[in-house]
This record gives sequence, C-alpha cells and structure tokens, in this order.
Amino acid sequence: MSCKIVVLYYSRHGSTRAVARQIARGIEAIPHCEALLRTVEEISGTEPSTDPVLTLNELKQCDGLAMGSPVWFGNMAGPLKHFWDQTTPLWLSGELIDKPACVFSSSSTLHGGQETTLQSMMLPLLHHGMMILGIPYSEPKLHSTTSGGTPYGATTVSSSPAGLTAEEAELAQQLGKRLATTALKMKD
Repeated sequence: MSCKIVVLYYSRHGSTRAVARQIARGIEAIPHCEALLRTVEEISGTEPSTDPVLTLNELKQCDGLAMGSPVWFGNMAGPLKHFWDQTTPLWLSGELIDKPACVFSSSSTLHGGQETTLQSMMLPLLHHGMMILGIPYSEPKLHSTTSGGTPYGATTVSSSPAGLTAEEAELAQQLGKRLATTALKMKD
C-alpha cells in the first residue's frame, strides 16, 4: 500500500517553498509514502512559476494534503484562495472528506500574522470535510523555537538570510511525518 500526499504551496520568494520541501522530506521518511510538491497558478501579472501546478484530479486522488502560503496581511495568498474557489466539484462529490491535512506558512517578521494565515487556510479544508492536524507540544522543538513553528502548523520567519532555522526545519519534517503516518492509518 502506498500513500500519495500533496504538498501544495504558493511561494513568491522561496521561503514557503523551503518549508514545503522539509514537510516533503518528513512525508517521504515514512515507508510507502510519496510527497507530490505542487503549486498554484498566478492570478496577477507576475511571472508564472516553473513548479508543477496542482490539478483538481491530483487533489481528488491524494491520500493527504499539506498546504502552505506566505502571510499576506494575516491571510493566505490570493492565488491559493483562488485555487480553492475552484474546488466546488470536489466539495459536491465529497472527495476530500476524512482525508488528513495540515497547513504551514512563512512571514517576514515573527509577528506578521502566521497563525491567522494558518487559520485562514484551514477554512476551505474544514468545509471539504478534511481532518486538520497540527504540531503537538510533544515535539520538543516547539518549546524552544524562537522563530517559526506553532501548534497550528509549521512556519518560518523568512527574514533570516540563512534560510530555515534548525528548529523550523525539524518541526516541518515532524509535521510531514505526522501527516504521512495518519494518511497511512486512514487508508488502511
């Protein structure tokens, strides 16, 4: 038995993509689990991404979902919201009901709205009947991080020129492992 888990993200400058890659590493650390890194299409005049764009069929067939966005005024990025606004056919058919999901984000400052952004991403997932997973306080790094990482999901403060901190990377990987383990249990 294998699990395919979509790691969906929107990233303009690379910080959210960096968290997505760490979550994918965590997913693929669990035997029989595969991470599909995907993004969404741009809706403004910016240059299109070279990353693969998620299709509704891939979303329908996934066994779990991790979704990430940069903080845009305390909310998910517009292109990600636009994608979810097009998922009504999956909502009508109930294709995502009972699939596990988690969320992650990046901001340029520690108090830039990470948790409200994570919560905004949970809303369409809850409407689709997905089961939201966070990071439990049994993860030691959640107690010691001074940058990103919350019980709502993995986060990073992108103002660091060195990229993700060790704590941010570890928490993202642990979230990926938790998502993969849950997806395997649900599929079984």
